[in-house]
Amino acid sequence: MAEELAAVIDEIRAAKPVPFSTSAMVNRKELVERLEELRENLPLEIKRAAHVVADRQDVLAQSREEAEAILQAARIERDELLARTEIVRAASHQADRIIEEARAHAHEIRMQAEDYVDAKLANFEIVLQKILAAVARGRESLRGRLETAEPARVNDTETTQRIRVRRR
Repeated sequence: MAEELAAVIDEIRAAKPVPFSTSAMVNRKELVERLEELRENLPLEIKRAAHVVADRQDVLAQSREEAEAILQAARIERDELLARTEIVRAASHQADRIIEEARAHAHEIRMQAEDYVDAKLANFEIVLQKILAAVARGRESLRGRLETAEPARVNDTETTQRIRVRRR
């Protein structure tokens, strides 16, 4: 439609001017026919535009309703989250208390385990000291016997080497 109007305007501008006047010579019959055709199409275009405006109003109303529903849902969720926040805060304090108790209990168990291991190592140390004392007495006893042994055996090369190894 806009193209048709632009064509009519271009035709009027291109028309032959009347000498010494601002008027122009146009083909009246042809111009009237084109304008009547535009007039006939005009109600159709207006109806289409009215439909577009009505559709726009419907879309806007629907969008407003949806926006209000979304806002209402957000308000409800906010209220639920605030209620949950108190629960979460209480649960967090409870969790912190439980963790602290667990740490204290773990420390106590660790200390008991260290005491147990220390006691076992102390017992083992006592046993090892007794064994070392017994070994030392055995070696002393063995040296005493070797010194009182016959001189012929002491000259034996293999026996002498064994004694030297044992004394070291």
